[in-house]
Amino acid sequence: MKKKMLAAILMGTMVFGLAACGNESGNDENANKETTNKEATNQEASSGEAEKSTEAPKGEISVISREEGSGTRSAFIELFGIEEKDASGEKIDNTTEDAQVTNNTSVMMTSVAGNPQAIGYISLGSLDDPVKALKVDGAEATAENVKSDTYKIARPFNIATKEGVSETAQDFISYILSQEGQKIVEDNGYISVGDDAAAYAGTKPSGKIVIAGSSSITPVMEKLKEGYKEVNPNAEIEIQQSDSTTGMESTVNGICDIGMASRELKDSEIEAGLKGQEIALDGIAVIVNNKNSMSDITTDQVKDIYTGEITEWSDLQ
Repeated sequence: MKKKMLAAILMGTMVFGLAACGNESGNDENANKETTNKEATNQEASSGEAEKSTEAPKGEISVISREEGSGTRSAFIELFGIEEKDASGEKIDNTTEDAQVTNNTSVMMTSVAGNPQAIGYISLGSLDDPVKALKVDGAEATAENVKSDTYKIARPFNIATKEGVSETAQDFISYILSQEGQKIVEDNGYISVGDDAAAYAGTKPSGKIVIAGSSSITPVMEKLKEGYKEVNPNAEIEIQQSDSTTGMESTVNGICDIGMASRELKDSEIEAGLKGQEIALDGIAVIVNNKNSMSDITTDQVKDIYTGEITEWSDLQ
């Protein structure tokens, strides 16, 4: 009997010991997991901080501009005084010849995002995380500040048509200017031009519309197309992205029904029979690489950079 009791006691002790070892092993494993998770979290945090870290830019400024037909370039050089009239009254674009030229908004953003020395400009409505917008003369580039006229670097978004526009094209224009269309404009970061716009009450005709021009207007035009197709599935809309000047020329030549220009129409375009219609207001954001620690720039500094008077980042500090 004593032997049986002793055996039972020994067996219980062994089981308890094994269980304790198991718990210690489990605790050690959990502790190791917690340590590993903490280390991973710390590494991610450090990585995030490194990605967000900024520094004062050094060396030569990489000036990036748009192509000559761009409405954004046209408005930019006018607003910053880069364009001036010569003795005969002809407008001269004084953009430095050293500027790298990009042919659309997306390429501009990619170019600046990939170059810590770069400075560029884009439609405010297209502004996204890969780049950083600078304040200009202390004013932040926001739709609200454009609307209140606090941020002065702004221009109209225009569409243009010729006489005899199709019923479908006219109905789409009515939708753009309607309460529904202007809400799409505002929802996508632009400024409405129709605060008291009436609700859409179009005829919803069938037919195809071709729209061509500005790469700055194209993103919001795509959204307007989506909205219109929901209320008028009978319409077919094709949007061809290029630049403002090409869009106006295409409209004059009958290649498209509606042209897009992210600037005012030129006298020559109006004389050629185009009728403009403002559909939105948009700011122009001056952008730099996210690693650039600068937060503010003056109008004069932008002008001097783009005319080649300032070529080094150190000249701005």
